[in-house]
Amino acid sequence: MASYSAFRTKIPVRPDDIDMNRHVHNSKYADYVLAARYDQMERCYGMSMDAFLERGLSWVVRASYIEHKRPLRLGDIAEVETRISEIARHGVKVEFAIAKENDGKAVARGWF
Repeated sequence: MASYSAFRTKIPVRPDDIDMNRHVHNSKYADYVLAARYDQMERCYGMSMDAFLERGLSWVVRASYIEHKRPLRLGDIAEVETRISEIARHGVKVEFAIAKENDGKAVARGWF
């Protein structure tokens, strides 16, 4: 199996990410990964999302999996690492890991 580079993006937790349990709502983790990929398209791959779309390409999430390890809270910075793990004719599988920047502890992992 081929080995692909991993890229990291830091995302601060915003007040509107917080749920009634005073931690980041589970739905926000997918937003963090998508925001990281958007950042990484231009910064790490050298192609902005606009240029990607102009070529007639797009992202479509057909399936996803997220395993939550520990919560993120207001004031935390999520460090989102993504890596392409598989390339197929009509898509890719992107694995991700999210950690707390301050202590490096795992917060979530999964794939799209």
